[in-house]
Amino acid sequence: MLNDALVTGDRERGPTSPADRLMRALTDPDFTDEDGHPDPSQVTDEELGTLLVAAYRADVSATPTMRNIRFLIQRTAGERQPRYTPAACRRMFELLVDAWEEHGRADLTPGLDALLHRTGPLPDVSGPARTLVGLWLKQDVVRQPYALLAVAALAGDEALRTVVERLSRDVGPIVADETAVVAGLTPLEQTVLSEIDRDSRFDSPLAHTWRRSAENPAYVAFTRRALEAAADRTDAIRAGEIPYRADKAFTDREVISLGQALRVALLRDEPWLPELFDRLLPGIALAPTAAKTLPSQALLYEVARAAQDFPTPELITAIRTVRRTVRHAGVPRQLDKMLRKADAALAERTDVALRLPRLDFDDDGVLRRPAGDYRAVVTVTDSATLTWEKDGRPLRTVPAPVRRDHAALVKELRDLVKRVNAQLATLLRALEGGFTVDAVHPYGWWRTELAGHPLARTLVGRLIWEIEVAPGEWRAVLPETDEDLPDAPDDASVRLWHPLRSGPHAVRAWRDLLTERRIRQPFKQAFREIYRLTPAEERTGVYSNRFAAHLVHYRRMFALFRARGWKSSLLGPWDDGDGDEAERTLAAGEWRVRFHHTWSDSAGDDALATTDQVRFDRRREDTWRETPLADVPPLVFSEAMRDVDLFVGVTSIATDPDWTDGGAERAYWERTAFGELTESALARRDVLERLLPRLKIADRCTLDGRFLRVRGDLRTYKIHLFSANILMEPDDSYLCVVAARRPADRTVFLPFDDERLALILSKAFLLAADTDITDETILRQIRQNERGA
Repeated sequence: MLNDALVTGDRERGPTSPADRLMRALTDPDFTDEDGHPDPSQVTDEELGTLLVAAYRADVSATPTMRNIRFLIQRTAGERQPRYTPAACRRMFELLVDAWEEHGRADLTPGLDALLHRTGPLPDVSGPARTLVGLWLKQDVVRQPYALLAVAALAGDEALRTVVERLSRDVGPIVADETAVVAGLTPLEQTVLSEIDRDSRFDSPLAHTWRRSAENPAYVAFTRRALEAAADRTDAIRAGEIPYRADKAFTDREVISLGQALRVALLRDEPWLPELFDRLLPGIALAPTAAKTLPSQALLYEVARAAQDFPTPELITAIRTVRRTVRHAGVPRQLDKMLRKADAALAERTDVALRLPRLDFDDDGVLRRPAGDYRAVVTVTDSATLTWEKDGRPLRTVPAPVRRDHAALVKELRDLVKRVNAQLATLLRALEGGFTVDAVHPYGWWRTELAGHPLARTLVGRLIWEIEVAPGEWRAVLPETDEDLPDAPDDASVRLWHPLRSGPHAVRAWRDLLTERRIRQPFKQAFREIYRLTPAEERTGVYSNRFAAHLVHYRRMFALFRARGWKSSLLGPWDDGDGDEAERTLAAGEWRVRFHHTWSDSAGDDALATTDQVRFDRRREDTWRETPLADVPPLVFSEAMRDVDLFVGVTSIATDPDWTDGGAERAYWERTAFGELTESALARRDVLERLLPRLKIADRCTLDGRFLRVRGDLRTYKIHLFSANILMEPDDSYLCVVAARRPADRTVFLPFDDERLALILSKAFLLAADTDITDETILRQIRQNERGA
């Protein structure tokens, strides 16, 4: 083992520089690949920790090789959890002192992380810890207070008392209480808590670090004291007991501390939070005078950022409520941006997102409010709508007397409609997101809070559910068509039905039923694509090339990343803008999917990207570990690949009917625009098999492999089921139809929303009546190719 030699230097030859030790380690045969190149992935977790210590202060600016070595080590450490010997822990603290003396600053967290993941007993690091405390306290602004308290505890009681006194000076009771709580913890607890410490309220640690802090009883008790103390202060400002000063209700450090406390309370979904929101949010958003300023704009935004990290329906509702009343002109716009992110995050937090308020709606999803001689009616079915009536007769528009005399009510109800629609959208995203966690609900709760909820009942009723009527025996039901739900105890399990768990006969039966009853599902369920591991993916092992080598419109794909809850850095012709891995966490944070893509080129104003591999990671010991595809749960794999199929299918340049660029892009277009069908295109084919006999153009349409074949009076056409591009028989000449009218038959029913399917049917109706086409650009192509044939 090279551990001790790396940490302390070769005792026979004397200490060497970190760069020398690092280079020696990575040129040892045990640390290199078959070609002799440095390969940190071959080392053990303990050896990786030692390499990180050696790399921490190595002079990597000297050569590209050293920079590459450090990058390899850090990348490997990001995929695995390094472990640190006691000697490596001591050396890391010594290196922190060296870094401070050289640069006047140092991040304390590498030393604490080493202690947290050590392999042996706690080493004596009191000497360098005392030095670090002394250097830290010389600064005008003390940063990383939690980390500093942890280091001070390692330095001894006197150092800890000094740090507590300094951190409690002129900071107010909330921060003083926080400091006392952290100081009273064990060294291990202090180290864990330091992971959520933030120098700025704009920083956001990873989710798993908050979870560890949320398990500390002393800190959890502090979170309630702190937030209630903040609400007490805003109450006192409103009552005039504390003089009002704009945005001065809380100091910067208090805002950071309260933001941390709020995130832990939100993560725990504490039951006392909704009542606190009703006090705190109006208190920080509305001045006690007629001023347009806020008591604490900083804390209001910090609360909104906390809602993006750990949203609850109650917090989002409370933010929306104060957003309507805040007087500062710019604040509502900023809150709207933050609320959009919070709504998306809530949909991913399936354990709380299904909690819907009733908002005074009756059991049928209707809310009525009087307005003089008129009455407002808000009705919730697929979405919320606002109508007006007089004497029981519906009116087409808002009556003029209502606009004049009840403007506030009109605004309130319009805002209510927007709020309900946002909640319904969040509900659907949460239900769909529950597939990867295999979410299960108690039957009694499901009947009242979902199937019987006035806001959710219509949407929930058109989804297929499975009820465990006996151990291991699941019965599938569609509430909209099943008048009598199964007789099962309240604690029986209920889950959404997924085609991956059903046989082909059951899937076909549900698809037939939806088509016959003309039931349009709120999201694709019965016709949902499923993705199983292919032989090629079994051979590649840890990555999939199923959606690699596609050319896509990059900006469109980036927008889809955001819409589907994926995170990705923006690519472009700048440093580090040539490639990225879009990622999304699934299954309640236990799995991560990564989709690699690279900046390709620009076609005029259009940015292009090339798609690449898809990989999966599993969370283990608070780090991500790359996992073979065969070990990924089938539902997680299928749902992740479905997203990637969506990205490619929607944004591929092969779906552009008028793509004219040449070169490699044109070759890709010709290869893909009429190529093999993806799972999403196969799902379209399945729908068309059921829909075509019901169309008035049924006698002119047939399915032929990858195409919908349409017989017109002038020509016969083939519409590709992936790209919607068109070929004309008999010579397969190309017909460019950039836009087509909506289907002539307005009664055409689609069991789910699919723009490409609607486009294919639109083109089918257009071409079946080709003698009625008046667009000269289309007619010219048909007649020219007709003469050529």
